Amino acid sequence: MHKSTLKELLTLAYPMVISQGAFAVMIFTDRYFMSMVSPSHMAASLGGGVASFFCMSLFIGVLSYTNALVAQYFGRDEWDKCSKVLTQGLILTLSFVPLLLLIGYVVSNLFEFMGHSPQQAALEKQYFLILIWGASISLCKTCIASYFSGIGETRVVMIADTIGVAFNIPLSYALIFGAWGFPELGIAGAAYGTIISTLFSLLIFAHFYLKPQHMEFFQVRRSFRFDRGIINRFVRLGFPSGIEMFLNVAAFNLFLLMFQSYGIAEAASAAIVFNWDIISFVPMLGLNVAIISLIGRYLGAGDTERMREVMSAGFMLGIGYSFLLAIAFFVWREPLVSVFLDDAAQHTEILTLSKFMMIGLATYVMADALLIISGGVLRGAGDTKWLMWTSVLIHWFMLLVQYFVIKVWDMGSRASWIVFVFMVLATAVIYMIRLYGGKWRTEEALARVMAEQ
Repeated sequence: MHKSTLKELLTLAYPMVISQGAFAVMIFTDRYFMSMVSPSHMAASLGGGVASFFCMSLFIGVLSYTNALVAQYFGRDEWDKCSKVLTQGLILTLSFVPLLLLIGYVVSNLFEFMGHSPQQAALEKQYFLILIWGASISLCKTCIASYFSGIGETRVVMIADTIGVAFNIPLSYALIFGAWGFPELGIAGAAYGTIISTLFSLLIFAHFYLKPQHMEFFQVRRSFRFDRGIINRFVRLGFPSGIEMFLNVAAFNLFLLMFQSYGIAEAASAAIVFNWDIISFVPMLGLNVAIISLIGRYLGAGDTERMREVMSAGFMLGIGYSFLLAIAFFVWREPLVSVFLDDAAQHTEILTLSKFMMIGLATYVMADALLIISGGVLRGAGDTKWLMWTSVLIHWFMLLVQYFVIKVWDMGSRASWIVFVFMVLATAVIYMIRLYGGKWRTEEALARVMAEQ
């Protein structure tokens, strides 16, 4: 592995890690504010937030593939097609909104159906519906952020996201607790704060996109038209990514809702542990975005040797980062859990279960790194159909097992958590086998990826 490849990956990755880390801080902070209200509010912010992401996941998965498509054209020096990809993504966004609202209407009744208490279900539904009505803003932001990642301008993504988060934290605090003259909106304030700050970030992206120098180099004015060839590539390569994300998030959401049906203590424990999971997982997504961009760029340029170097550099960075986190989660699990438990009811029960679940988090955090990096390489190289089938089958098999563990055999929350951890470890092994098998990087396979038919 050449040092230049590692340097190039780091140059692209560190702004994305900061960007994704800022997003993780925003979610973490919102849930911390909710924990200051009550454990029910914290659990509702997790349930409602995951449910809203589930509804958007199909469309986010498709639009996120803007990164790989733009990077592939960038690697081929077809600058004008980069801006055309963004236009096609925004066209798709407009077509997605009615379907998204329909899915949101159906999902909004799921909280009661899964046996949540009336109080928790009402809070979840309120939070969820506000986020869904503002989801079109999030989809547009996903598309344009992926565009800037694809052309290697990850600093723009970092600037827009970090400023958005810096705006979100005081705004959400004010709207949740009624500070500084704002109305006290509780959990609704957290949702409104998220939407407003997302719109603020989107405007920052638009400012960079419409700069004269950028518009001239990428021929932005000529991009505002329908392009069937690029749409075909979105459908062929992006939709498998979207379907994969949608079905996987559905499986995870259903698992989480079943797990939360154990009671408030279990729901609060899940919220606490997945809060720390976000701190580890979401910044790793920044590295994933950088890997997809570089792999796509070298695929477009036909440089398979540099693709292998990117893969090696990614593993070195990801495994090193996740190893340190695994140690921290295991050694300091009690103080990390106690951050959320100052005056909570059922303090001892939540603390005991959360500490056990933190051991599981420490166990699978390195497997997550392997998943994210290998998935980024395969996605950037266009191996999206294999990823879709494999990941979806694993997730839904896990959900079936969880149904029997939780609802039929009533084995308890600890057994359910062990099944979840095992699923993450098994998925990492399967991804690594595919990555080093090499079928995805034959000349014929890579040529099919670049075709616009």
